[in-house]
Amino acid sequence: MSWPKLPLDQLGYLSRGRSRHRPRNDPSLYGGPYPFIQTGDVKHANFRITEHAATYSEAGLAQSRLWPKDTLCITIAANIADTALLEYEACFPDSVIGFIADNEKADPRFVKYYFDIIQRELQMVSQGATQDNLSQEKLLSFGIACPPVGVQRQIAEVLSTYDELIDINQRRIALLEDAARRLYREWFVQLRFPGYESVLVLDGLPQGWQSGSAFDFVSIMSGGTPKTGMEHFWGGEIPFFTPKDSPDAFYVLGTEKALTESGLASCNSRLFPKDTVFITARGTVGKIALAQMPMAMNQSCYAQAPKQDYDNLFLFLAIQEAVEHFKQVATGGVFNAIIVDTFKIIPFLMPDTWLTRAFGDKVQPIFQQVENLLLQNQNLVRARDLLLPKLMSGQLDVSGITLRDEVVA
Repeated sequence: MSWPKLPLDQLGYLSRGRSRHRPRNDPSLYGGPYPFIQTGDVKHANFRITEHAATYSEAGLAQSRLWPKDTLCITIAANIADTALLEYEACFPDSVIGFIADNEKADPRFVKYYFDIIQRELQMVSQGATQDNLSQEKLLSFGIACPPVGVQRQIAEVLSTYDELIDINQRRIALLEDAARRLYREWFVQLRFPGYESVLVLDGLPQGWQSGSAFDFVSIMSGGTPKTGMEHFWGGEIPFFTPKDSPDAFYVLGTEKALTESGLASCNSRLFPKDTVFITARGTVGKIALAQMPMAMNQSCYAQAPKQDYDNLFLFLAIQEAVEHFKQVATGGVFNAIIVDTFKIIPFLMPDTWLTRAFGDKVQPIFQQVENLLLQNQNLVRARDLLLPKLMSGQLDVSGITLRDEVVA
């Protein structure tokens, strides 16, 4: 089935965001009640923008504008052609183009899904000598395939069912992860662990606990990379973790690259078991994740394991807490990269090992739920992405679609 292609400005209103004040980092522009959406907020949204890192004040709003809910945000600098729909009124800068659909011509959800199909093409035409940039002119040169608006809505309903479930799961994951962190802080920061009333505390440290550095209590292991020119080292079944693979959740489910057995044998990485704690040492520094399956690792990361017989989930949350605190108090370039000696200056509190195991038993069901929800989302993404090109091209008749079991469950 062939549908006519129309430029975006024939389907609704299109304009760049506004951020006219100079300098843009003027503190008087920020801290007010108006959400200010930046390219990173668009990139990290799944389908709808439901959270933001910055807000505008009245002064900020005065040199910008509020866009309505359901505006499609399209990034044109830094991150090219990432898209998401506003869940609420918000401002954004001129590095984002806003599209407000004419309801008689287009469904904004359908347009968003079409951009998912053509994103790679938009990125290719945006490549520049110094910085990638997607101009409005280039954007309008790409037509949007337009079935009747009723068909657009039917297609969007099917696909958005997947994305709504993904968003629900992401919110559940965030709540579960927050619960695990709160329990860690209650037991090991506020020192309200089971039986704390009867434990003697000397100089702020419960009897039997030890204080030192992360290096004192954590084994630090390095990784390595096989020669990139050796094709038989790459494309195998062994996930190869790098800082690019760092997730926003507790677990990393997969990696961009994979090694063969000969690739693993040729590099300085071992195959680390499931639930190994990874920390990124360069690039995006200090991101911590658990391996959801056995993985190798490159030299820009470290793997960590308990030196003593204490619980690994305790280690994960303890390192996360210690590194976040260290980032806040570190000065200068101390945390621009991590080396082994960095762990010698990161404070670490080591409780009795039996208490860490009791804590691990307590949080293990939370981590299991997080892992299950992440895997469920992975399956939902795969199912949606299989349907996406077929529905958006008209290859598959939307009237014949039966939602998959994982969607209706």
